[in-house]
Amino acid sequence: MDQHLEELILSGPGRNVRRKSVLSPRMLTLPEPGDFSDSNSAANSVTSVNSLASLLKEKIQTLPQRMRKKKSNDYKIKVFVVFLFITIVALICCAYFLYNQKILAKAYFERVKFNKNKRIMTIHNRDGVELVSARLGTTMNYDKVLPCLPQDERRDGSICLEWMDRARLYLHVYNMQESVKCYNLKWIALNDHISPTDCIEMAPGVHWYGGGQNQESAWPLEKGAHDFRPFITGNVERHEWGNVLKRYFISSKGVAIIVDEKTPLYVSITDDPKKAICLRAKYDNFAFVNRFTLGPELNYSVCTGNNMSDLHSQLSEHTLWDGLKKEDSDVIESLLTEPIWEITTDHKEAFTEEMISNFTNDVIGLPNIKQGHVLLNEFWQNQVGDFELDLNRFPSLEETIEVLSRRGFRVVFTIQPFISTESPNFAEAVERRLLVLERSTGRTVPALTSFKNFQSVGVLDITNNRTIPWLVEKLKALMGKYKFNAFYLELGTAYDMPHYYQCQKSLINPDQYKTLFINSIQNSVSLLGVSDAIERPRSPSFVSLPRFESSWEGLRRVIPTILTYGVIGYPFVIPGAVGGDFDSMETKLSELNGTVADLPDPELYIRWLQLAAFLPVVRYNRLPTSYGDKRVSDTAISLALLRQNKVKPVLKKYARVSLNLGLPIIRPLWMLDPNDSSCHTVADEFSIGEDIIVAPILYSRSREREVYLPAGVWKDGIDGSLRKGSRWIHDYRVEEGKVAYFEKMPDDTRF
Repeated sequence: MDQHLEELILSGPGRNVRRKSVLSPRMLTLPEPGDFSDSNSAANSVTSVNSLASLLKEKIQTLPQRMRKKKSNDYKIKVFVVFLFITIVALICCAYFLYNQKILAKAYFERVKFNKNKRIMTIHNRDGVELVSARLGTTMNYDKVLPCLPQDERRDGSICLEWMDRARLYLHVYNMQESVKCYNLKWIALNDHISPTDCIEMAPGVHWYGGGQNQESAWPLEKGAHDFRPFITGNVERHEWGNVLKRYFISSKGVAIIVDEKTPLYVSITDDPKKAICLRAKYDNFAFVNRFTLGPELNYSVCTGNNMSDLHSQLSEHTLWDGLKKEDSDVIESLLTEPIWEITTDHKEAFTEEMISNFTNDVIGLPNIKQGHVLLNEFWQNQVGDFELDLNRFPSLEETIEVLSRRGFRVVFTIQPFISTESPNFAEAVERRLLVLERSTGRTVPALTSFKNFQSVGVLDITNNRTIPWLVEKLKALMGKYKFNAFYLELGTAYDMPHYYQCQKSLINPDQYKTLFINSIQNSVSLLGVSDAIERPRSPSFVSLPRFESSWEGLRRVIPTILTYGVIGYPFVIPGAVGGDFDSMETKLSELNGTVADLPDPELYIRWLQLAAFLPVVRYNRLPTSYGDKRVSDTAISLALLRQNKVKPVLKKYARVSLNLGLPIIRPLWMLDPNDSSCHTVADEFSIGEDIIVAPILYSRSREREVYLPAGVWKDGIDGSLRKGSRWIHDYRVEEGKVAYFEKMPDDTRF
């Protein structure tokens, strides 16, 4: 019997026969009659036929279900295939995007990546960590970039790229020190409509410093914001930048920006689209009127170092002592150890020989305070630019100066490069053509401007070879006759130059005049200090901080300003006068109503005096005894003793460091610990070198403040306790007669 048929017959009607899912043809073929044995009955044959019918029926019933299941499986496969296709397309698009963003961001000089199409540059450290990101050429609405033509390329290894008829960019790398690598970028505009502009991102958590005093007295710089303004000296009451500048900016990431002096530089700090400091090269009709190139050129370097403090040390000028004489060192020490007594008034007629005698007699009456330097403002002459004493108001000044010298005073005369039209010297200077001329007048008409209370003055043309000998002769004659000690040079800001100025030799900008003037006369006469600068004058000349308003807001501006000046390379500074240099508008209105005297608030004067006691120079224009208040007088005496015993030795120590290394005497806290992020934003404390931290009270009627101490052990100057560093001291108590300061203890100090 057929084996398959036997299995079906033996299964019986009640058995499950679905062990085989597919029937073979033989299973469906009826056997031949002779194939059955005689033992099979008719009943067995009927049973077999019924079983076959039942099996066929069951198979037919399950066929649609199997077809539906097969269709369901096919649908899932199709969905998977579609998903796989979309994924592959997405990966291809992503790869293309990364190609444009990463592959096109070609690596230059190992650590610089530059996307030429988007003009985005990033600089990385040796570990591949991004240090700074910049958007270049932001004023160009043109993306197609080409390699420069062979005749435009340089032979110094620079990369040269050009945006057709718009601008050309040179990228170059050089090493300043072993740990300092610099990347130079130079844009050359190829038409008059392009002002090359680069924006360096101020990334969150990264802080920037430098440039100079700004209108907001922002420390760090990202706390301020302003549109593009020419980077020239000014008065922050009316202009964006202050009286002392340097084209130098540094970040907490250890990145510095140094802009070439010939760049017609505009600077902005913007929030659009990201916080950034933007540099622009642009000619104009005043600040950068003289064109030394066909189009404006933006030339600057980005330097990187191990950290902010180390980089700043490496980039600082290290030979401030070069050419220093013994008498120059004596001048520096005298300024650090003795005050400046500024005798000044807004009314020339009130400035007399008697006023000088009375003022200095009052100074002598102050116990524990040395005599120091007597600074006379420009009213020692009848008209600014006379360079001769007004004998009507000073009939015997020669004898007065001799008496002052015997008493221990050093006398200093203030001079300016301006000559009043009412001075006899004006006619002589015009005749000899010693003055700056009006532009576009055929070099015949003197250019006039105003300065302080003088409404019409000419300006000596320092680029004329005949001017300096003429001026030096008059200054030497004056000094030889009256035997005073030095001059103080009040140069004015760039905006004090005539708007349409024209010198015999073209200036890069109005501020270059200051550098030329200082360098021209410094070797001929003694200069105690200068009022404005864009380059550090040769030692021993100090640079003055700007005039501050006599208000609490004015007091709060002092620390950010002196920290900024130290960072940009001016360690020897003369702060403003104790109590402020000029009255606030509120005070002036009160004086008109006759409700207040011409003195700052006593509390303000005391707090200002407490701050000044720790600065390189203490400058007075109002005596502590002017108040007739014992609190003020006693505070002045106690602070003079504190300065004598604690502060002066430290000032002299770090003055020597400044002469050797160029580092500031008054330092931000981040110079003590550049890796401590808490130090990066402290704008109301400072350190004298690395030895003393000062945290003065800067708000009216305040008796406590927050104090941050960097790493180390510090001795509290008020109660003598030892305090651990790297932490904040909250609600630190400071009474009116006290000032918070902390002395650094040896590293092995134990509690």
